[in-house]
Amino acid sequence: MSDKHPNVILLGGPAGGLPDDHRIHHVTDLDAPLKLFRGNRYEHYRPTPETLRSGADRLRVFTWSHSTFVAE
Repeated sequence: MSDKHPNVILLGGPAGGLPDDHRIHHVTDLDAPLKLFRGNRYEHYRPTPETLRSGADRLRVFTWSHSTFVAE
């Protein structure tokens, strides 16, 4: 997670894809897809209009859309 105030929660993805403590992030553009590097691949997440409350924070929901693998 970034040092900045979290504003996004990532939902979905392949089984074992992201541990729960890596699902909350800060992004600068809440309307742009997010590409997250995970070992040998990128996990892609798309913004939704939904939000979830986490304590006092409202987090924008991004849902998993697909993976792409890093070329060697």
